[in-house]
Amino acid sequence: MELSELLKQAVSWEGSDIFIVPGAPVTVKVSGQMKQIGDRLSPNAAETLVKTMYDLAHRDYELLRQNGDDDFSFAILNVSRFRCNAYRQRGTTAAICRIVNFDLPDPESMHIPALVMELAQQRSGMILVTGPAGSGKSTTLACMVDRINSTRQNHIVTIEDPIEYLHRHKLSLVSQREVPNDASTFSRALRAALRQAPDVIMLGEMRDLDTIRTAITAAETGHLLLSSLHTIGAAKTVDRIIDTFPAEQQAQIRVQLSMVLKAVVSQRLVPTLDGGRTPVFEVMTVNAAIQNMIRDGRTHQIDNVIYGGSDKNMISMDNELMRLVREKKISRDIALLHSANPETLSKRI
Repeated sequence: MELSELLKQAVSWEGSDIFIVPGAPVTVKVSGQMKQIGDRLSPNAAETLVKTMYDLAHRDYELLRQNGDDDFSFAILNVSRFRCNAYRQRGTTAAICRIVNFDLPDPESMHIPALVMELAQQRSGMILVTGPAGSGKSTTLACMVDRINSTRQNHIVTIEDPIEYLHRHKLSLVSQREVPNDASTFSRALRAALRQAPDVIMLGEMRDLDTIRTAITAAETGHLLLSSLHTIGAAKTVDRIIDTFPAEQQAQIRVQLSMVLKAVVSQRLVPTLDGGRTPVFEVMTVNAAIQNMIRDGRTHQIDNVIYGGSDKNMISMDNELMRLVREKKISRDIALLHSANPETLSKRI
């Protein structure tokens, strides 16, 4: 089967990921379940499919040969966009593609809470969206960028690897830069962005010390910086950022982070009783109490503030899981599996 036909089939199934691995049929993940297309792929057949992807992306296949893995994206007219990671395994070529719709997602249909979308009203500081791989962080960030694009006259600079959602110019101007096609590294693109008169910078991921340091500087200088991290929970996110720095710099970074961090949104995708998946969110907005905790190194107390429920500008992950159980959308076992405090949640349910 031709690559285009395989991709059309995956999109018609409303799949999320496509797996091209030698020795197995082309496999599509649909609502967490694996569905197969056709026969087992030979190493040559798999490589041919991957090379076709490179042709569609107008990308040099030598990048994969040289590095052993490579990120890129491409689109097929009237079908979808695809974000791909190609890699070498056991001497053969394989690839995983995430299906990304052409149209920007609707926050309401994606079950993104209004509180999360209201964070896009911030004019400066740092907002982080966190969660495991495949939890929908890029979708949430894209929705926030689109909200700003639709409501403010700004210059928005996005730095991504690769570009997933294409933003049209609305009230704002949107410059989208892709690493490594448009800039060699995230940190270089971010430093350049500071000279591009940005109001908002969306950084696809904070991957290393240099990028995190520059991101904090950008947030300190009056820009709104949106980014993501592969962490779970607000406290762990703060610790991850601080621990990236050498020990002798951590006290200063705590002070800086306490001043620039505006919110941490943590999200997961959990299986529903009807066979689908739904996102569950935790939102920590930084108030005076949390500022002091970050500055003084008492991040272990942050969860108590979120779970206390006294601040209406925060959402607890466990409270959201409990709500979904009561609404009969997810099972009790699934709620406990994804809970930060399973024993406490079990008693409350």
